[in-house]
Amino acid sequence: MSIKSAASVILVRGPDEEPEVYLVRRAPELKFFGGYWVFPGGNVSPVDHHGEDDPEELVLKRCAVREILEETDILSATLGGEFSRERKQALKEQIKEAPEQWRDFLAQFDAGFPLVTSLFRITTPPFFPVRFDTRFMYVRCPEDETPGIDNYELVEGRFVRPQDVVDAWDRGEMEIAPPVLFLLRLMATGSLDAFLERGRHETERLAQGGLHPVYFSPGIFVAPLATPTLPPATTTNTMIAGTDRLYVIDPATPDQGEQQRLFNRMDEMIGEGRAFEAILLTHHHVDHVGAVIEVSRRYRLPVRAHEETYRRIDSGYITGDPLTDGDRLELGTAPDGSGDWHLKVLHTPGHAVDHLCYIDSRYHAAIVGDMLSTVSTIIIDPPEGHMHTYLDSLNRLLGIPMNVLYPAHGPPRRDGHGLIRHFLRHRQKREDAVKAALTGTPRTVDELLPEIYADVSESVYPIAARSLLAGLIKLEEDGFCKQQDAAWLLQ
Repeated sequence: MSIKSAASVILVRGPDEEPEVYLVRRAPELKFFGGYWVFPGGNVSPVDHHGEDDPEELVLKRCAVREILEETDILSATLGGEFSRERKQALKEQIKEAPEQWRDFLAQFDAGFPLVTSLFRITTPPFFPVRFDTRFMYVRCPEDETPGIDNYELVEGRFVRPQDVVDAWDRGEMEIAPPVLFLLRLMATGSLDAFLERGRHETERLAQGGLHPVYFSPGIFVAPLATPTLPPATTTNTMIAGTDRLYVIDPATPDQGEQQRLFNRMDEMIGEGRAFEAILLTHHHVDHVGAVIEVSRRYRLPVRAHEETYRRIDSGYITGDPLTDGDRLELGTAPDGSGDWHLKVLHTPGHAVDHLCYIDSRYHAAIVGDMLSTVSTIIIDPPEGHMHTYLDSLNRLLGIPMNVLYPAHGPPRRDGHGLIRHFLRHRQKREDAVKAALTGTPRTVDELLPEIYADVSESVYPIAARSLLAGLIKLEEDGFCKQQDAAWLLQ
């Protein structure tokens, strides 16, 4: 997977002891962090390259200058001097229509861009379908220059105190991109100088393999760890729910190096005075349980799961009380200080007979295992996989209050119900295609595959064949078709 270069601008005003930072909110319909608050910035563009031998640092600074001009109309803060609104508008047009003129204009400032300070580098974790190597830049906004949103990708922007943003996040009132939240938390702990020092230390730790502080909702930490699983996924999300009372959910990776990264994070949490209560499992599939024994033994934690799960995974762990539909797992006090915070257990069979989901009571985060994925569809593999049951479980989730949905594979999705509806429409489209294909002569699964799954690579046909079979069994149960020898035909 390729990684794109990007620049993100931490635009600051006010005293160093109590700075304000400018945040923008991305349009909800955007695929990457749609609806989230972020720092201004974007991808490196061809217009940022002035020659083959350009230093990377210079290209990234040009990107920062261009992006903050395009998105917020800020230019004096990055280049010095005074630029009228008309001049800035003309320069923005040059970026699009006459890039050579923009390059000529910018060339006079290429002596390092001293008003743009390069700070930290963060690379997107591997569960995103698109990854970025982002350089965070520091720019101080002069008092006479006021940013304003002027970009179709953005819907709002404002200066904020970092601590106010963190507090709003803890109350569930703002959706903030994980790397931005990470840096804002560091900014909220002291002066600007202290932030710069801590930021360098923490981002260097990430570059050396530390787990990124990925939070899409308060109290749910996500660690995408390399795991042998079905393509296109390459990772399984291990999650830690809670702040003081913690549960580790689906410790999945069998890789010792990846396990050590998880151990390091858990040790840090314990060192902060937090306590792990148990291991929770969504289901028994091998790409969800690879580190269960190691985590259970190392931290003396009981494993809690559906009773059927215990029969299907290797022994060697500490067995806890089985979980059933409707059980509550207490989390204590929520990040915003409210009480009665807990996870509710839902039994959601269909993909697996023992499949469980966990719903956070305060922020309505839904940890859904293999009910859905944000990188592919979900395989329903008979006889254990049962399409009717799976669709019933999806429809049940539609009736549960839900904000962020946490799948086992791929990044979380802020509109959980929207993703569920998308999956239901997708399954209905496949079913309609099967019905249409069966109106002629009897067809075998192998004969149906190229027609029903014309939109996928032949390399995934063996997997697709199992879900196709599950769909045919559902239609047989509905009285639409029947199996005769190896072929399927209308009833």
